[in-house]
Amino acid sequence: MEEQPLSYDTFLPGLEIKEGKIYFDRKKLKYPGDMLHEAGHIAVTEEAIRPLIGTKELTTTWPTDGEEIAAILWSFAASHHLKLDLKTVFHPDGYKNQSEWLIEQFTNKTYVGLPLLEWMSLCTKEDFPKMIKWLR
Repeated sequence: MEEQPLSYDTFLPGLEIKEGKIYFDRKKLKYPGDMLHEAGHIAVTEEAIRPLIGTKELTTTWPTDGEEIAAILWSFAASHHLKLDLKTVFHPDGYKNQSEWLIEQFTNKTYVGLPLLEWMSLCTKEDFPKMIKWLR
């Protein structure tokens, strides 16, 4: 992550991903928790594709639906690890109005997408939300 002024409209207020890096503008950042979710996107993306994120060279659909689900659950695991209030990451203006539902699922230990994180060798079902590694 790197802080720098962003003088143009971005996909999320105050955030831009380019060449697999997250750039943020503190003055324009509306939801700091979005940084963690975007980090999750980078983390669950295949290593060879990561440097292409946010460039014209990325010719595939990114993120895939599976990567979106994996990034959401990765964000939960990171929130748990960092002891963040889940409402910081899963704020009401994100997640297609499903943030409360996601928080409820995670609080009840219903981990939508867990098989994906296991398949990516990031965690085990038995130890989740503890992660084996954070980067795919």
